[in-house]
Amino acid sequence: MLLFIFKRFLWGIPVLLTVATLTFGIMHIVPGGPFDREKKLPPEIKANVEAKYHLNEPVHKQYILYLYGIIKGDLGPSYKYLGRDVRDIIKDTFPVSIQLGVLALFISIILGIGTGIISGIKSDTWWDKVTILFATTGISLPNFILGIILILLFSHFYKILPPALWEGWRYMILPSITLGFAPASYIARLTRSSVIDVMNKDYIRTARAKGLRGRNIILKHVLKNSIMPVITILGPITAALVTGSFIVEYIFSIPGMGRFFVTAVTNRDYPLIMGVTLIYTVIIVLANVIVDILYTFLDPRVKLE
Repeated sequence: MLLFIFKRFLWGIPVLLTVATLTFGIMHIVPGGPFDREKKLPPEIKANVEAKYHLNEPVHKQYILYLYGIIKGDLGPSYKYLGRDVRDIIKDTFPVSIQLGVLALFISIILGIGTGIISGIKSDTWWDKVTILFATTGISLPNFILGIILILLFSHFYKILPPALWEGWRYMILPSITLGFAPASYIARLTRSSVIDVMNKDYIRTARAKGLRGRNIILKHVLKNSIMPVITILGPITAALVTGSFIVEYIFSIPGMGRFFVTAVTNRDYPLIMGVTLIYTVIIVLANVIVDILYTFLDPRVKLE
C-alpha cells in the first residue's frame, strides 16, 4: 500500500510540471502584459518595474526562474497586491476555500447517497419521482441562480440566515448548500441507477431467499456493491467543489481564493494565477490518490500492481 501511494505521488510530479508549463505558456502567449491596464507609464519607470519582476528577461529564463521558485516553495510576489507574496495570499485564503469545499462535499455525499439509495430501493414510487425531480433540478439549475434564490428566501424574506460573509457556522449554511446541491443531484442519480442494477443481481435474490433482513441486505450487499461508481467520481467532484467555488464565493462575499483568482485573471497577475492553479492541481492529484486507496478497501478484487 505504501509503495502504491508513493508511486501515485511520483506520477503527480509530471502532472504538476505539465500544468505549470501550460499555465506559464498561456499567460505569456496571450497578448498584453500585467501592467498594460494601468495608466501609461514613462518608459524609464516601466523598464524599472519589468526589471524588478524579471519581465525584461527572455521567456525561457523567466520559465527557469519560475520553476526554480516552485522548487524552493517561493511562488513570487503578486503584481497587483503590492507588498504581498502569492504564498501569503494563498495561506490566508486557502483555509476558507477548503472549509467551504469540505462542507459542500459533506452535503453532497450525505444528501446524494441517501436519497439515491432510497430512490433505488423504492423505484417507480412517488419517492423515486420526487428524487428524480430533485436531481434534474439540481443538475440544471446554475449555482449562482440557486444562491440568489436562497438569499432571497432565507435572508431577505424570512431573515433566518445571514446573506453573506464568513463569520461563523450560520454564515456557512447557504453557500455550502449552494455549492453542494448540484453534485448531490448527480450523486443521487448515479447512486439510484447503481442500486437498481445491484438489486437485480442473483446474490441479492439468494440473500433474500436465505431469510436475511432487508436492512442487512442493504447495508452489507447493496450499499457496498453500488457505492463504487460514486467513489469513482468523488475525486473529480472534490476537486470541482474546491476549485469551482469562484462564483459562490463572489455571491456570498466569502474571503476565499476564488475572489483573488478572478481578480488575478482580469489583472494579468501571472504569479497569483499560476500559484492558485498549482494549488488546485495538487488538490486534484490528492483527491484521485485517496479515491484509488478507497477502492482497495471497498473492493478486494482491485489489485495494487
